[in-house]
Amino acid sequence: MTQQPVVLRPSGPVEPVGKNVLGMAAVGVGGFGLAAIYQLSGSRHLGIPCLLHATTGLNCPFCGATRMAAALLRGDLDAAWHFNPVVLVLGPLIGVAVGYQLLTWGLERARLVRLPRIAIDPRVLNLAIKALAVLLVVYGVARNLN
Repeated sequence: MTQQPVVLRPSGPVEPVGKNVLGMAAVGVGGFGLAAIYQLSGSRHLGIPCLLHATTGLNCPFCGATRMAAALLRGDLDAAWHFNPVVLVLGPLIGVAVGYQLLTWGLERARLVRLPRIAIDPRVLNLAIKALAVLLVVYGVARNLN
């Protein structure tokens, strides 16, 4: 893997942002939008109910994510941790990576600077996705054992 140089005032074609990056950005923005609606709805607590929880009473690995994000919007980190610690830790990590990709694309598109983009080997990405799936399944089971 070669390190891409930083180029001031780049010219030529701009490599587009991947659809997976745009999809993750949309999910993040949509999640915080839903959290804002939840927070602003007061006692009505408007949100999207979890189908697993509604039908079985069990919490899925993402249950509490909307309440967690709403707590973050209030600045209540303790409550956010209580609602969903896994999403609280993974969300910002993924958000920073996605934000960096969008920032580098935007700066290059504006012809200001070309910064190195994050390039992940497909095998490593596949392994990371599998590890994340295992983590979420284990967390989903563990949170229902109480």
